[in-house]
Amino acid sequence: MASLLRPRFESEQSFSSVDLNDSGVSNETDAADEYIFKEANHPIQILQGLNALRQTGSFCDVSLCVDGVEFPCHRAVLASFSPYFKAMFSNELAESHQEKVTINGVEAPMIELLLGYAYTSEIVITKMNVQSLLAAANLLEVLPVRDACCAFMEKHMDESNCLGIHCFAEAHACSDLQEKAKSYVLTAFPEVCQQEEFLALSQGKVVEFISDDKLNVEKEEDVFDAVVRWLNADTGSRRHDFHKVLEQVRLPLLSPYHLLDCVDSHSVIQQSPPCRRLLEEAKNYQLLEDRRGEMFSPRTRPRRSTGTVEVIIAVGGEDDKVVLRSVESYDPTMGQWRTLACLPFAVSKHGLVVSGNNTLYMAGGEFPDGSASKDMWKYDPIFDVWTEMAPMNVPRSELGLAMLDGYVYAVGGWEGSSRLDSVERYSPATNSWAFVAPMKMAVTSPAMVAYNGKLYVTGGAVLEDGDGIDLVQCYDPKTKAWLELQPMLIARSGSAACVLKGFIYVIGGWHASTENTNKVERYDVERNVWESRAPMNERRYRPGVAIVDGKIYVCGGEEGWDRYHDTIERYDAETDSWEIVGEMPTSRSWLSCVAMQMRISKPAAPPDSEAGAAAARPL
Repeated sequence: MASLLRPRFESEQSFSSVDLNDSGVSNETDAADEYIFKEANHPIQILQGLNALRQTGSFCDVSLCVDGVEFPCHRAVLASFSPYFKAMFSNELAESHQEKVTINGVEAPMIELLLGYAYTSEIVITKMNVQSLLAAANLLEVLPVRDACCAFMEKHMDESNCLGIHCFAEAHACSDLQEKAKSYVLTAFPEVCQQEEFLALSQGKVVEFISDDKLNVEKEEDVFDAVVRWLNADTGSRRHDFHKVLEQVRLPLLSPYHLLDCVDSHSVIQQSPPCRRLLEEAKNYQLLEDRRGEMFSPRTRPRRSTGTVEVIIAVGGEDDKVVLRSVESYDPTMGQWRTLACLPFAVSKHGLVVSGNNTLYMAGGEFPDGSASKDMWKYDPIFDVWTEMAPMNVPRSELGLAMLDGYVYAVGGWEGSSRLDSVERYSPATNSWAFVAPMKMAVTSPAMVAYNGKLYVTGGAVLEDGDGIDLVQCYDPKTKAWLELQPMLIARSGSAACVLKGFIYVIGGWHASTENTNKVERYDVERNVWESRAPMNERRYRPGVAIVDGKIYVCGGEEGWDRYHDTIERYDAETDSWEIVGEMPTSRSWLSCVAMQMRISKPAAPPDSEAGAAAARPL
């Protein structure tokens, strides 16, 4: 036996761990040198023994005093299940030496439940005690019980209590439960806003919920009606700051009838100047369809739940000198591309605009054989079809195209043998083109925008080598005259331009001295001043540009000869910074991009309709 009991050393075989059966006996048939004995019921027996000692007051070394009730217990047990008590008894606090410790902010029945959990590992959670129990567990840092209470509340969440659960969870820093309750509120908002809890919400909470893009409503009128019910529940105290709530309602997206019958006629709105300004903004947005891009705000962005999303449409272009017919839409929120109806023909160097009533127009461009086009096509996003419209008077490739006050303006370009200074505009009402005053200088590849009732034509090329210029030409339809404005900081052609928050941005392009550029500048119309902004990550010649949700998206373009980009960069004006956020299905340059609203699901075209017939024709 002496040899079996001699000490082992690290160089020898390590101890073996042996599985035991229910009786604690090894299952191995061959005897091992040693085995580890483990009693499965030992922890339970210890807890049972400690609980029995607590119930009889044996060996208790501290009493918790709550609301005049004393609970004898053991410091070691308290410190083992609660970091709160461990810190209390471990540090040089007065409580570490006291036989009686007073606990404030907790109800006596909850302490009794938590002590029962400490000594038995079990606790009963009910609808009646869950809030008080969670508060106590949170204070004493009994995290398993707190989490169990959160799970219980989540399981019993419904339309009548989700708001209360959200606010309760926020007050007790239960972030996961708070977010789940908020998600429930947003998803079930049509039912939740009918509950008494909604009428009792604070102004800040109403703003938090209705400002969220994930709010699930069929139409924006439902949001307005909900906040009016909230206002009417306590008009006296809520009317003064009601404009802070109304700011989050997307009034521009309401129907004109609802604006007139319900918004304009409400007494609180009539008597509040800030509310009247919001109403005026909504009316202008609906009246001035073709200036809606200039009036972007969070209130003009559709909620996804209404079935409408704002996407970027990318049309045509060139990929490694191959002219494309492809048309795709890009949802920046989801980062997803979707293939749309192809163009009737391959084209690049064309113009693309979207009207205020969400109709897309494409004009001009260059065919694969190098000839210029004078064709005009209209795209219907509902039925995903292209329809041919009246052609321009002059073929134009590398033109500027913009929508201004109901007309499509085609400016400059190349007609096959020379640059153009001519300008013509298209009337959707009559499906016809008419010439207007020509530009001061003929240009190809300009970047053009419409802003505040005027056209702004920036840069372009005037020489055979396509070298860019810094010229800025402005057309006022009221005076029917062109003016030259402050020139750009950098001469460029083949750039992209857009309007964001009152500034005209000119992006990328080409000049002989700089070649393809990543430089960006913007024009302050009020001050007639250009200023540099942060450059893009990549140099881009003839990219596409669109604005979605107050951010500039630049797609594709050329880095250099025969090197085409498929990347998408996004610009944040608040931070003056760019980041690459995605890729296009195909690398390309000379494409055109616009932002427009599209239904998430498209209905089938009526078979006997013009759209249905167009959809049936091969493109």
